[in-house]
Amino acid sequence: MKTSLFSFLVGFGVSVIIAPLIIKLIQKLKGGQPILNYVEAHINKSGTPTMGGIIFLLGSIVSFLCFSLNNNTLALICLMCLLGYGTLGFLDDFIKVKFKHNLGLKAYQKVIGQVGIAVLMGVFIYLNVYCGGKVLIPFSDIKWDFGYFIIPFVIFVFLATTNAVNLTDGLDGLAGGVSLIFLIGFVVISNHLVGNMEYIGENPEYIRQLRNVITLTCGVAGSILAFLCFNSHPARVFMGDTGSLALGGYIAAICSVTGMYLYLPILGLMFVLSAVSVILQVLYYKATHKRIFLMAPLHHHFEKKGCYETKIVAIYIIITIIVSVLSIALTI
Repeated sequence: MKTSLFSFLVGFGVSVIIAPLIIKLIQKLKGGQPILNYVEAHINKSGTPTMGGIIFLLGSIVSFLCFSLNNNTLALICLMCLLGYGTLGFLDDFIKVKFKHNLGLKAYQKVIGQVGIAVLMGVFIYLNVYCGGKVLIPFSDIKWDFGYFIIPFVIFVFLATTNAVNLTDGLDGLAGGVSLIFLIGFVVISNHLVGNMEYIGENPEYIRQLRNVITLTCGVAGSILAFLCFNSHPARVFMGDTGSLALGGYIAAICSVTGMYLYLPILGLMFVLSAVSVILQVLYYKATHKRIFLMAPLHHHFEKKGCYETKIVAIYIIITIIVSVLSIALTI
């Protein structure tokens, strides 16, 4: 646990130090976020530096280099997912900034990138001697073996998670705050599960690698906390797709290597609600030409109803804390 704490502190320290430098650099390069005019309450945010996800990506890299270098395949794979999706998001953000509009990569280009990484991850999980088709059932000792079907399942998990986190990134501190609580909940639960594995004599190498994934996750969490110091309302920087896709990819990756897929929609309940609200809005509108919500994703609906941005963010984070505490209690 000491290593995990140090990883958290390194991630936080590095990110909080480099954040002002990154923000100034983005401003110098005129990397301001274009704002769509149908989000009236956000017009005054136009020009806020974006691509701020770079801040916690760099903090996470340093944390990995400090604590996870000892032949650790699983932690490295998780880091590569963080950076892979982060790079895809960076390209999307760069195009938006370059051409001063809110349309980045074309939809098919983004899908190709997302699917490509997800397919590689699905094949890796299936072929990996430790992971395979194992799926843990929450709050129990039961494990399902998906066999070959783990590959399409992993692909679905990655696509769903990256897009859900991306859709949640619409208010100052929202995606970052919810992700931080998710990762803390994941660390506590996975640490308990790994302890049980150690007790019953599971493969010690797999246990060592999982502990390093937990250590890296603490570094990522510390980096996100530092980022939130600059992203909370009123935000001095946005994470952009650079950050939201990276976080979605990382969350999907750590749930994949640990077999904790089914914990994802529980701890990530607010991500699920964001994605489901958009899906329902689109399907209902196509069927009836009417809208269920004033605006989707769900947090924009609450804005239209007159809720303050900070109140919405607080509610999302509080709900995630409650769900995480309940999940920890039921698991331990």
